[in-house]
Amino acid sequence: MEYKLEHNLYENRWHILPVILLGPLMATLDSSIVNVALPDMSQKLSVGINTIQWVVTSYLIAISALILIFGRIADIIGKAKIFQYGFVIFSVGSLLCGFSKNVGFLIFSRIIQAVGASMTMSSNQGLIAAIFPPNERGKALGLSATTVAIGTMMGPPLGGIMVEIFNWETIFWINVPIGIGAFFLGRKMLPKEERKESKDSFDLKGAILFMSFVVSLFWAMLSGEKLGWMNKYIIVSFIVAVASFFSFYFVETKEKSPMLDFSMFDNKIFNVSIFCAFVSFMVIFCYNIINPFYLQYIMNISPAKAGILMIVYPISAGIIASMSGDISDRLGSEITTFWGLLVTTIGLVLLSFLNTSSTYIDIVTKIAILGFGNGLFQSPNNTIVMSLVPKNKLGITGSINALVRNMGMVFGIAFSVALLYNRMSHSIGYRVVNFVPGRPDVFIYAMKFVYLSAASICIIGIILTFLRIMEKRKRELLIR
Repeated sequence: MEYKLEHNLYENRWHILPVILLGPLMATLDSSIVNVALPDMSQKLSVGINTIQWVVTSYLIAISALILIFGRIADIIGKAKIFQYGFVIFSVGSLLCGFSKNVGFLIFSRIIQAVGASMTMSSNQGLIAAIFPPNERGKALGLSATTVAIGTMMGPPLGGIMVEIFNWETIFWINVPIGIGAFFLGRKMLPKEERKESKDSFDLKGAILFMSFVVSLFWAMLSGEKLGWMNKYIIVSFIVAVASFFSFYFVETKEKSPMLDFSMFDNKIFNVSIFCAFVSFMVIFCYNIINPFYLQYIMNISPAKAGILMIVYPISAGIIASMSGDISDRLGSEITTFWGLLVTTIGLVLLSFLNTSSTYIDIVTKIAILGFGNGLFQSPNNTIVMSLVPKNKLGITGSINALVRNMGMVFGIAFSVALLYNRMSHSIGYRVVNFVPGRPDVFIYAMKFVYLSAASICIIGIILTFLRIMEKRKRELLIR
C-alpha cells in the first residue's frame, strides 16, 4: 500500500502519531476497566468466576481470531480506512455492553467490541512503521508502549470509582466519546491511501481455517475445567483445532496471496522474540485475572481502593517503558529484554507470598516490581520484531505482534483459572468452581501455586533470550 504525498509523511509524523495512539489507548483502557469490575459483575449477574471470565476471554478470543484477517484486508483496501472504522464498531459494541442485562448479551456485545478492536490493532503498528523512518521507529513504538501503560493505568482507578459511585455498566460507556472522537480525528489527519495496481485477493479459505483454529482451541482451553478435560466436546474441539491449524498451514504455503506468509518464521531471532512476547503477556494476565479477586474477596478492599492499588502496575510499567528505548540503545535490545523478563519473574515469585495479613505497602511494592519488569521488556522486544522484516511486511508483522499479545492473554486467563480451581479443589478435598466463602486459605494456597507456575514459564523465556544473546555474540566474534 502506497500513500499519496509520501514525501510529506515523515514531515507530519509527530502530528499523526497521537491519533494512531488512540487505538491502543482505548483498547487497553477497556481491558483494564473491565478487570477491576469483574467481582462486582460476578455478584450482580449471579455467576461465578469461571463464567464471568468469558467477559474478558470472549473479547480476546474474537480479537485473536480476526486480527490477522483484518491485517490482510488492511493491506488490500488501506490501513487507515480499517483503523478509522474500527473505532465506530468498537463504540457500538461499548454502547451495547452498557445496556446488557444478562451475561449472555454482555458477552455478545463484547464480541462486537472485539471486531472493532481487532481492526484498530491490526493497523496500529503498521501505520507507525509506515510513517516513521527506521531511526525513529523504536522511539515511536516506545511511545506506543507507554500509551498502553497509560490506558492500563487509567482503567483500574476510573473503573473502581465508576463501579462504586454508579454501576458496572458505565465503565463501557466511557469508550463511546473516545471512539467517536478518534474516528473524526482519523478522517481529518491520517494519510490518504490509494490501492495498489496489483490484483491481490483475500484468502477466504485461510481466514475460515484460522478462525476455526483459534475459536475451537480457546473454547476447549477455557471450558475444560468446567466440563472436564475428558469431556467429548472438549476432545472434539481440540481435534478440530489441530486439524484446522495444519490445514491452514498447507493452504497458506500454496496460496499466491496468503493471509500469513510462513516464511517470516524462518528467522530464529524473530521466533524467539515472538515467543517471549507470548510468555510475557501470558504471565501478566495470570496476575491480571487473579489480583482483583484477591484484593476484593480476600483483603475485603472496595472496588475503588482496589483500582487505586492496581494502578501501581501500569505506573511502574509506563515509567520504565518511556525510558526503555534509551536503555536498549545503550545496552542493546536483547540484553534489555533479558533483564525485563528476569525482573518480571522476580515480581511473580514475590507476589506468591501475598496472604491475608499482607500490608498495602507489601502489595504495592510487589506489584511495582512486576510492572517494572514488564515495562522494561515490551518496547525493546517490539523493536526487535519490527526490525527483522522488510518494509512491505510491516503491516502483517504488526498484526502478528498483536495476535501473539492477545493469544498470550487468553492462554494466561485459561491457564490461571484452570490451575486456580484445580489447586483449590485439591486443597479443600472436593471439586471447586467458585470462591469458597469463609475459606481464604484455600484461595491463597491456589494463588501462590499459580504465581509460581507463571514464574516458571517466564524462566523459559529468560533461557531462550540468554541463548539468543550468546548466539549473537558468537556471530559478532566470527565477523571480527
